[in-house]
Amino acid sequence: MTSPSEPADPQAGIELRAPEPDDIEPERIEPDDKDWTWVLQQACPDCGFDAGTVPVPQVAELLRANASRCPRVLERAAVRARPRQGVSSPLEYGCHVRDVCRLFESRLKLMLSEVDPRFENWDQDATAIADAYGAQDPSLVSSGLAAAAESAAAAFDQVGEGDWQRMGRRSNGSVFTVETLGQYFLHDLTHHLHDVHG
Repeated sequence: MTSPSEPADPQAGIELRAPEPDDIEPERIEPDDKDWTWVLQQACPDCGFDAGTVPVPQVAELLRANASRCPRVLERAAVRARPRQGVSSPLEYGCHVRDVCRLFESRLKLMLSEVDPRFENWDQDATAIADAYGAQDPSLVSSGLAAAAESAAAAFDQVGEGDWQRMGRRSNGSVFTVETLGQYFLHDLTHHLHDVHG
C-alpha cells in the first residue's frame, strides 16, 4: 500500500513507500584519527589526566577504579541518546571502552610474549558500525565491560618488574613500552568517562 504523501509511480509500476526507521542508517560519528600519544608527555587539557606520571604499580588499581564508574553511566534512562550531532551516546562509549579493554590486554600479552611486536591495526569507527554499538543491550555491555576491565587489570597485575620496559609498536611507528601502554590505556578510559560525565 502506498503512502498518501508518496503515490506509486505509474510509469515504473513500482510501489513507493516512506522509509521505515530500520531502513535509516544511524548518523555517522566523526572519526577520531588524531594521534593521542602526546598525553604521555603532558596532562590532557580536556580531562585533566596526567598519564605519564602514573607509577606502574598503580596501573591495575586505577583501571579497576575507572571501570567501577561505568555501570552507573550505562544505567541512565537516556543511555542510547547522543548528546549532540556527531557525538557518541553513553551506550556507544560503553561498547568502545569494553573493546578497548580487550584490545589493550591483547597488546600487553603480545608485548610480553614477543620481542618488539607490531600491533595489528584496529579501526574503532568501523567496529562501532559493524557491531551496531547503539543497538546493543546496555546490561550486557555493562557486564562485558566489567569483565574485560578486570581481565585487563589482572594482566597488568602479573607484569614482572623486569618487563615494564618491553617494547611494542603501532603500524604508524609509535613505540610503547609496557609501562607507557598502561598509562596510555588509563588515559583512554579516564577521557571517555569525562566525555560522558561519568
